[in-house]
Amino acid sequence: MLLPYLNSGCLEAGCDEAGRGCLAGAVFASAVILPPDFVCEELNDSKQLSEKQRNALRSVIEKEALAWAVGIVYPDEIDKINILNASFLAMHRALDQLTIRPQHLLIDGNRFKSYRNIPHTAIVKGDGKYMAIAAASVLAKTHRDEYMMRLHEEFPSYDWENNKGYPTKKHRKAIKEAGTTPYHRMSFTLLPDEPPNYSNQIRFMQ
Repeated sequence: MLLPYLNSGCLEAGCDEAGRGCLAGAVFASAVILPPDFVCEELNDSKQLSEKQRNALRSVIEKEALAWAVGIVYPDEIDKINILNASFLAMHRALDQLTIRPQHLLIDGNRFKSYRNIPHTAIVKGDGKYMAIAAASVLAKTHRDEYMMRLHEEFPSYDWENNKGYPTKKHRKAIKEAGTTPYHRMSFTLLPDEPPNYSNQIRFMQ
């Protein structure tokens, strides 16, 4: 059973991202504020769940959360600001959409860019420790998977239906044979023997 909160009596939002290690597609992040009495024994880090379990939990989370939102940063933006900054930006965009202002943020990972002076705690593997982060991981993953399924219909040869943009052998084979798409991250090493293209990459934070 995951922990219900870090700070008792505090309105906490859990934040997590999905798609950081992909070669193609946007990075998604979610922010979730759960009610203090929320109980769900099935909830866990989305990577530990089956697709069927994630989809079932998504319905529960979206129905019972006090507030939830999803933020998206697209490949052209990722190429300009790098994937770490893009992950932070996706979380910020999710937080921007919350209908309730949280008092504290629980962030999955070890780094974060402060958001509107709201205190935050970065927690390594937090999606396996706190319910709000696990809930955010489920929403980020399921919403991103839906998006990649739509892209698969446009470019079926890259097998995004199955790999969701991650660097599988079939994905890289398709890049080598057919080239890239507008959805590929050109600042990434798309093929192991070719360096990434950093020509249009800029940084906006330390």
